[in-house]
Amino acid sequence: MEYKDYYKILGVSKNATEDEIKKAYRKLAIKYHPDKNAGDRQAEAKFKEINEANEVLSNPEKRKRYNELGQNWKNYQQPGSQGGFDWGKYQQQAGGGGTFYTDFGDFGSAFGGGGGGFSDFFEAFFGGSGFGRQTKSGSARRAFKGQDAFAELPITLEDAYKGAEKIFEINGQTIKLKIKPGVPDGHVLKLPGKGIAGAGSGAAGDLLITIKIQKHPLYNRIDDDLYMDLPVDIYTAVLGGNIDISTFKGKVSLKIPKETSNSKTFRLKGLGMPTYGKENLLGDLYVKVELETPKELTPEELKLFKKLAELREK
Repeated sequence: MEYKDYYKILGVSKNATEDEIKKAYRKLAIKYHPDKNAGDRQAEAKFKEINEANEVLSNPEKRKRYNELGQNWKNYQQPGSQGGFDWGKYQQQAGGGGTFYTDFGDFGSAFGGGGGGFSDFFEAFFGGSGFGRQTKSGSARRAFKGQDAFAELPITLEDAYKGAEKIFEINGQTIKLKIKPGVPDGHVLKLPGKGIAGAGSGAAGDLLITIKIQKHPLYNRIDDDLYMDLPVDIYTAVLGGNIDISTFKGKVSLKIPKETSNSKTFRLKGLGMPTYGKENLLGDLYVKVELETPKELTPEELKLFKKLAELREK
C-alpha cells in the first residue's frame, strides 16, 4: 500500500492554513478537471488525488488524525500488521461500529467524467475497519457534505458594466445567476448547495463560479477605471478641435486643446466602471492621445510642411 503525502499532492506545507489549502485545491481542481482534460488518464488520476487530499486536509478532524498517523503508518505494513498498532486511534468510526462510504463518482457524472473511489491508503486509514475498502451494502452510511464544484463563466466587459443574468444547466439543475454591475475579473460567486451531492444524508457541496471577463477591443480595465487610446490627427492636435468618443454611457465630445502633445491623457470623471456592490459610485475613463502621422502627402502638402519647418528654424 502506497503512502499518500496529501500536503505534497496539494503543494502546501504542513503548517498551511485552511485558506491556503482551499486556494491550492481550487487551483489544482480547475487545472486537472476532466472537462479541460478529456481522455487524459493522467489528469484524471491527478484529479482524484487532489480531491482525496482535500477530503482529508480540509477536515480538521481527519487532518489531525492524518498528522498523528505520520511516522506510525508503516506499522500497518509490517508482518502481523495489527500487532501493537493502535488501529482504533486512526480509524473513522460510525455509529454502531459501521463505516462511512463516499465516492467521487457523483463529481464525475455531474461535471464530465473523472469518477472513481478513494485510494487504498485512504480506505485503510479513514474508511472504517482498516482492512480495505468497504461497500455500501451491509454498512451504516454516515452523512458527509458533498465536495464543492468549480466552474468558470466568461462574460463581456459590457455585462460587467451593466450587470447581467445568466441561465445555464449543470447536472440537471437550471441555474439562474445574477451578476451585479462592476463585478471584477476573477471574482468568485458561491452558490450554496449546488455542488456535488453529499454521502448518506449529507448536504450537497457548493458551486463556486469564477468570473472571467473577456478582453475588450477598446478599453483596458484597471480596478474601476477604464483606459483607452484615442487616435488624433496631427492637424487637430496642433490646431485644436473636438472628437467624439464612445463610452458605456454613450457618445461624448472630447475637447482637444491646440498644441496637444502625443500621449497626453485626459481624465473623464465618472465614465469608468461601477464600483462592485456600491450604488452610484463609478471609476473614471482615461483617454490617451495617440498622434497619427499623415500618409501619402501630395507635393503641395509636402511643400507646405517644408515651409513650416523653415519657419520653425528662424
